[in-house]
Amino acid sequence: MASPSSFLLLAVLLALVSWQATASDPSPLQDFCVADMNSPVRVNGFVCKNPMEVNADNFFKAAALDKPRVTNKVGSNVTLINVMQIAGLNTLGISIARIDYAPLGQNPPHTHPRATEILTVLEGTLYVGFVTSNQPAPNRNKFLSKVLNKGDVFVFPAGLIHFQFNPNPHKPAIAIAALSSQNPGAITIANAVFGSDPQISDDVLAKAFQVEKNTIDWLQGHV
Repeated sequence: MASPSSFLLLAVLLALVSWQATASDPSPLQDFCVADMNSPVRVNGFVCKNPMEVNADNFFKAAALDKPRVTNKVGSNVTLINVMQIAGLNTLGISIARIDYAPLGQNPPHTHPRATEILTVLEGTLYVGFVTSNQPAPNRNKFLSKVLNKGDVFVFPAGLIHFQFNPNPHKPAIAIAALSSQNPGAITIANAVFGSDPQISDDVLAKAFQVEKNTIDWLQGHV
């Protein structure tokens, strides 16, 4: 009969295996796997460049993340540094972004399908939040929010809809976010639902949102 310590060891091994199986990006099997962007081979991620051809520049980008950015029509600008900018990030499961917010600007409700995000406020104040999934009550679509000040940190779990808003009408805000994927992806909810190409039928969206079709048509014309 197996000893209690054997059962404990088995439980630990199973936990480690299950954690690896559910990770957003696969764990590397070597020191690095610099992406070969010119390879015709298609895999989940990118094929490794010959390690004999790798140099420090494959892990570097003069990204000027200390410089302010011009914001878009909703008052934000996301400067993402992922595997497409630094080939050395391939298989390492991490990326980073600088986010600029104009006064009253927002990074609108969106989701990262492949990454958890941890955000730090560098300047200003942000009102942030996320909504849980369609799980059983009482936690179904629960909204969790917080006002963050300079130096504060907040986590957005992988795949959940979240946002950031600068409530100050006079001063901009800046944040840095780290994401647990070399290519986290982003789905902006309004753009995806009302700005898809081709458009989703207004019959479908009117039913889903319980509004008149002319309201949907107006939204589709303005996203």
